[in-house]
Order: sequence, then structure tokens, then C-alpha cells
Amino acid sequence: MRTRLEPSEESIPIEGLSRIKSVFSIITFLVVAMLLLLHTIFASIVGKPPIPVVTLLGLALALTISELLWLHARGSRLTQQASRIQTSITITLTFILTALVTYVTNRDENPYFVLLAIPILQCAYTFGLGPTILTITVSDGMIFLWLWHYFGLHPPARITQYFEGWMLSVVYLQMGLLVWFLVNQLKANQLKLSASMKVLEDTRERLISEEKLAAVGRLASGIAHEIRNPVSMISSSLLTAKKTELDEGERKEMYAIAEQESKRLELLTSDFLTFARPSLPVRLPTLLFDLLSYVAAVSKAHAANRGITIALELSREISVDIDSPLVEAALLNLVINAIDATPEGGTIRLGASLEEDIARIDIQNSGFPIPDSTRAQMFEPFFTTKASGTGLGLAIARSAAKAHGGDLWLSDNRNGCVTFSMTLARDAKNDGSAGAEDG
Repeated sequence: MRTRLEPSEESIPIEGLSRIKSVFSIITFLVVAMLLLLHTIFASIVGKPPIPVVTLLGLALALTISELLWLHARGSRLTQQASRIQTSITITLTFILTALVTYVTNRDENPYFVLLAIPILQCAYTFGLGPTILTITVSDGMIFLWLWHYFGLHPPARITQYFEGWMLSVVYLQMGLLVWFLVNQLKANQLKLSASMKVLEDTRERLISEEKLAAVGRLASGIAHEIRNPVSMISSSLLTAKKTELDEGERKEMYAIAEQESKRLELLTSDFLTFARPSLPVRLPTLLFDLLSYVAAVSKAHAANRGITIALELSREISVDIDSPLVEAALLNLVINAIDATPEGGTIRLGASLEEDIARIDIQNSGFPIPDSTRAQMFEPFFTTKASGTGLGLAIARSAAKAHGGDLWLSDNRNGCVTFSMTLARDAKNDGSAGAEDG
């Protein structure tokens, strides 16, 4: 039995982690590029960007592109640990870039402080509340440290600049805490969702296991029920035959009953082995017209007793690679069922068509619709509405169709038009590609 661990934040993969990190990298790239562009456009007001600034910003753009390529290469293999290391490096480099650019431009009103918003957002998304507050504190400290340094060299200090610094600090604080709170809520919801998914998975596995046990139980019950009757008849017939007061005719009658029930038991055993151990089909090129013609010929005598006509409606050219005896046995069972369900004087139509790599065979009778209660169970083993029979015929026929990459289902169920359809993959390489839903 597998042991399930309770989900934790570390054990839950964040879907699209690499994609989210790539978004941060793209935002960083756009912010850096926009700052460089604006500095160039408004050079008449703030002065041309110094060569060291252009060099630093160009290096930042190159590093951001490298980061994007690395994230793309990692893809879904990006782990929480790798993400945190990458984020720590990015935050550190952004702080260094901001400090260097600020120092080189040497202005009290420095537009490059906007870069400090990026590490705050990244930290709030990736780390907890403590690191986020620390990042906000470092960002605010850099702003006020620069103002203190600048006005120390260029007195007097302007209180408006310190006021702007405080306003920027408040914005960073609100932004960082808000993003951290939202991300924390998302992670909490993800933990709950993951726990719910694990519960659902456990429940699903338990239901599948119970369903398998129930199926085995139904199968065993069906086998026991089907075997008990003929065994009881054989036993009682032989015991009756032993009685001395019986005349020879009565004794022969008892032996005949025992023989008949023995054959019934043999048929049941044979059908069950066919159903329980389906063999892999040995495919050979087969003309469906020849196959259906043979099935019709074999069934003709049984149909003639009730005045039923069997008509073939298909091209002579349709060829498929199938296990002919396996499919033939399945079709023969379907045709016999159709004859038993068709009123006297009715018609059974055998047709076939080819759709790309799938062959479809239709067995249509002019009988009455199959009741819904029967339709729900007719493919189950040992289910039968006949007085005699094993109840395995349809189950074996469907198994044969599936062994050929197809299926068997009731495609039409109208008064005077009841049709069973069987699909078969045209050759072995298409096994499993066919199928259908109950109609």
C-alpha cells in the first residue's frame, strides 16, 4: 500500500512557474529599455545619458535576455529551489545596477529608483513576508542614503525631495505587502486544492478497486449460477437412472438429459475461456463480402425455418487485415441473435463500409426495439434474455472487435430497424484508433 504524505508548500509544483518568472524578466527588460529611451528623448532636460549609464543598462538588457533564455531552456523543470536562487541573484543584481546608475547620473531626482519596484515584486512573489519587508527596507534605505549623500555634497538639502522619498517608500510598502498577501492567498488555496485532489485521487483508486472486486464478484456469481444448474441436472439424472424400478426407456431418457446438460456445461466452459483469455488476432487479408457471405450461408438454414431472408448489402472489394475465424464467430453470434429477434417473414441485412482506416459492419434486423433495461446490461457477461444460452455471446463478440482496435455497439434501436455495428481497424498498426458510443 502506498503511503501518502500531507501536501506542503515545498511539495506542490507551481504550474507555469517558468512562465511567471519569464514575465518578471520581460517586465525588467521593458523597464530598463524604457528608462534608457526616455533618458535619451529628454536629454535636453536631464542631460544625455553618460556612457557608463548606457553601458550598465545595456549589460542589464543582455543579462535579462540571458535569463529569459535560461528560463525557456528549463521550462517545466524549473523547481522551487532553482527559482529562489534565480530570484535572489536577480534582486541582488538589480540593487547593484540601481546603485551604480544612480551614482553615475548623480542627480537628486533620479528616475532609476523605479527599478527598485522590480525586486520588491519578485521577492513578494517568491519569498515570505520577512524577506519582502527586508527588500522594501533595503529599497527605502537606498533612496534615503542617496539623498543624504547627494545633499551632503550639494547643500542645502531640499525637504521636498525627502518628502518624495517618503511617498515612494509608502508606495513600495503598500505594493510589496499587497502582492505578498495575494500570492500568499493563492498558495494557501493551492495547498487546499492539492489536498482535495489527493483525496479525490484516493477516492477514485478506492472506487476502482471496489468496482473491480464487484465485477469479479458478479462474474463469479454468474459462473456459479450457470454451472450449478447443469451440474444439478446431471447429478439428479444419474441418480434417477440408478433406480432399479426404472425401465430401460426411462433410464435412457435420464442418460440423454445428463448428456445434454454435459454438452451445455462444455459449451459454457468453452465460452468462458474464450471470454476470459482472448487471444491476440492473427491478421490476414480478408474480403468482407466473402466473410459475410459465409456467415449468411451458415445461418441460412436457421433463418429459413422462420421464413426470414438474409440480404447482403456491401461492395465485393472491401478488404481488411483481420483474424477471420475470430471475427466470423463474433458475426455468426450476432446474426443468430438477429434471427431470434426477427419476426417470421422478416429480413436481416448485412452491410459493410470503409471509412479511412476503419471498417464498419452492420447487422440489421426488422424486429422490435431492445428495451432500455436490456440495453444497459446486454454486453455484461452471463446476461441473457434467452431460455438457453450462456450469456457470453455479445461479450465475446465485443471483445473480438476490441482486439481488432474497434468496438461493438447498438447503433440503431427503432421498431423494424435494430442494428448492431462492429468496427475493425483495417490493419494492425491502427489498433486502438477505432471506437464508438452507444447509439
